[in-house]
Amino acid sequence: MRDLKIPEQRHPEKAHRPDNAQPSKPKWIRVKAPTGEGYNATRKIMRDNKLATVCEEAACPNAGECWSRGHATMMIMGEICTRGCTFCNIATGKPDTLDPFEPGRVAEAVKKLALTHVVVTSVDRDDLKDGGAEHFAQTIRAIRHQSPATTIEVLTPDFLKCAPEVLEVVVAAKPDVFNHNLETVPGLYPSVRPGARYFHSLRLLQRVKEIDPSIFTKSGIMVGLGEDKQGVQQVMDDMRAADVDFLTIGQYLQPTPKHIGVDRFVTPEEFKAYETAAYGKGFLMVSATPLTRSSYLAGDDFAKLQAARRAAT
Repeated sequence: MRDLKIPEQRHPEKAHRPDNAQPSKPKWIRVKAPTGEGYNATRKIMRDNKLATVCEEAACPNAGECWSRGHATMMIMGEICTRGCTFCNIATGKPDTLDPFEPGRVAEAVKKLALTHVVVTSVDRDDLKDGGAEHFAQTIRAIRHQSPATTIEVLTPDFLKCAPEVLEVVVAAKPDVFNHNLETVPGLYPSVRPGARYFHSLRLLQRVKEIDPSIFTKSGIMVGLGEDKQGVQQVMDDMRAADVDFLTIGQYLQPTPKHIGVDRFVTPEEFKAYETAAYGKGFLMVSATPLTRSSYLAGDDFAKLQAARRAAT
């Protein structure tokens, strides 16, 4: 029986790689350990509804803060991913079959948490013909049914091995925000995101806007992997050419010695410079800080995103 708490079983594709040194984190990266009544209440709701969260599976540094506020990013379609990205802490391997009752359980958790904004993400499911698109759509519809006032943000896989039409299934369910992360600059894809294709992911975001211009699009990258500033600027330009509304930039943190190493810790001043440059390129919303993650403060940012669109029209 596979035990996902054991690193060698969680990441079999990384087990025989040499260790990468894990440098000490600078003071601006350190966060408090998760604790408190709000955190425990959120954790109980997740366990009672048998739900996985990317907060735990990806070892997000903001989990304590978000869960204390009753916020969690739901991860659907299981805990095992068919990809083996070198930065990611989510377990890899052959996933289980889809649970048809999961969309309902996610909707129930959203209702219990009284969320005004929810983020739903997933593992990659290259084993499924539609990559899980219909499961995303069912989850969106289930949340709408139980919590009609809740705004919904999806953070999807790239659907690389699927027919182009599967994207329309997710878009037709009308999430308020469609997020798909580019993760890094194109030159680092072979070492960071080997199972993906930069321009396919970029085109995915562009097609969302072509299918339904009313949906906000969002994407993010990590820095500190060996990219240079010119490369980050080019990704910004590519995203704007694809009409992406919202950009997130955060510091890459190495989950284990078997994951790709941190090249450097980017300073808060550099993040501020990226934020200024991104707004200058026309993004409606930018979150660029060392601890920025795709779903961090997503509800607050969505309100700002709506306000920015109104101001621009």
